[in-house]
Amino acid sequence: MAKEYSFDISAKIDLQAFKDAINLTDREVANRYDFKGTLYEIDYKEKDKLLILTASSDNKLDALKDIVISKLLKRGLSSKVLEELKIQNAANNTRKATFKIVDYIQAKEAKKIVAEVKKLKLKVTTAIEGDCIRVKSKQIDDLQQVIKAVKSMEWEAPLVYENMR
Repeated sequence: MAKEYSFDISAKIDLQAFKDAINLTDREVANRYDFKGTLYEIDYKEKDKLLILTASSDNKLDALKDIVISKLLKRGLSSKVLEELKIQNAANNTRKATFKIVDYIQAKEAKKIVAEVKKLKLKVTTAIEGDCIRVKSKQIDDLQQVIKAVKSMEWEAPLVYENMR
């Protein structure tokens, strides 16, 4: 019997790397000259999968968001991990932005990924298994072509390729 290879496509994030990025952001903002004497807050709600940024103005809020994204990128996480839900006024004339942390692939997007893999006409089988997509083949080269093709496309979820066996 020939050996079969497989890998998973998912959107899981490394929570420790995410927390580290948030902590580094807080440390950097505390030392930045343009944030001296201004109100800001970085609130990570792990259970609700929310990140709430509060700053004294829209400009400061944008700067805070840019710092968070740069720290995420340095930690190897995609900027797609954060999905902006709303920006609103908060207490003390501040602005508050709420972000949802995306760590899953929506069913509709998973079906699109499977359809795109089938369009490649490679000898691979795909199956949506819970919150990930399992891709199997007898040829490891075919799996590598699938990874390359899916990476080259634009997706809403921050895709991760793992469990290559």
